[in-house]
Amino acid sequence: MNNPNLNPLLAERWSPLAFSPEPIELAVLHLLMEAARWAPSSFNEQPWRYIYATIDDAEAHAQLLSCLVPGNQEWAKSAPFLAISVAKLTFTRGGKPNPYGWHDVGQATMSIVTEAMAHGLHSHQMGGILPDRIRDLYAIPEDYVPVAGLAIGRHGDPALLSEALQAREASPRTRRPASELFFHNKFQ
Repeated sequence: MNNPNLNPLLAERWSPLAFSPEPIELAVLHLLMEAARWAPSSFNEQPWRYIYATIDDAEAHAQLLSCLVPGNQEWAKSAPFLAISVAKLTFTRGGKPNPYGWHDVGQATMSIVTEAMAHGLHSHQMGGILPDRIRDLYAIPEDYVPVAGLAIGRHGDPALLSEALQAREASPRTRRPASELFFHNKFQ
């Protein structure tokens, strides 16, 4: 059950598998990008980069879809917006390793997800990506690393999914209790 005291953009966020292929308005896509741009980051490095494709460019969408593991391709093919997040592993100033790059990419992605919710869109983040394929197809420099996939769109018809995916789509949204995640004064 969702917490009624939480901001609705957070309380109602979930990761559907059924997406409508209806394109997302260009102005909304720009707002999603702007949301990421304003995310916080260590030393204001903004180490996130996103490779994206929209469903109205079938070739680019198919190429980006091919960078997901087959299980994710099965349902993500209908999402009108697909993206791969990429983290810069070094600080721009001085070239030293940036151990916070992945964290900062996560913050930028959550900004995108929250902005998407504000526009009636849903998102599904994926760890199931093919980093070597992404690196090759998109010529990712060595000091960057593909992090995760992201699908965004309007919720679609779950009946169009396979039976196994329909079961996943209908499963309850659960979270661990805060007592398992937050520890006062010592790690447990």
